[in-house]
Amino acid sequence: MIHRYDMNTLRRWNRGEFKVQIQVPGRDRPIAYCDGTEEDLQELRATAEEEGTTLPDIHRRILKTGREIWTMGVAPPPQVEDDD
Repeated sequence: MIHRYDMNTLRRWNRGEFKVQIQVPGRDRPIAYCDGTEEDLQELRATAEEEGTTLPDIHRRILKTGREIWTMGVAPPPQVEDDD
């Protein structure tokens, strides 16, 4: 089950109750937490389909604790300002 980010889920993550933190590039906070099961992936796919899109690539980083950070999508390229 996907648990949306709020202060309660953040506390639960800090206590080690969730295995996975889900992030999106360009945001300073995670968007959700889960246990990393196949059902969680299916829920993410279903949410993407409801929004009329497909699930973006998920980049997984395994932490020393065994927990994971999933980053959905690709970070946008840095914007360079022109020196006119």
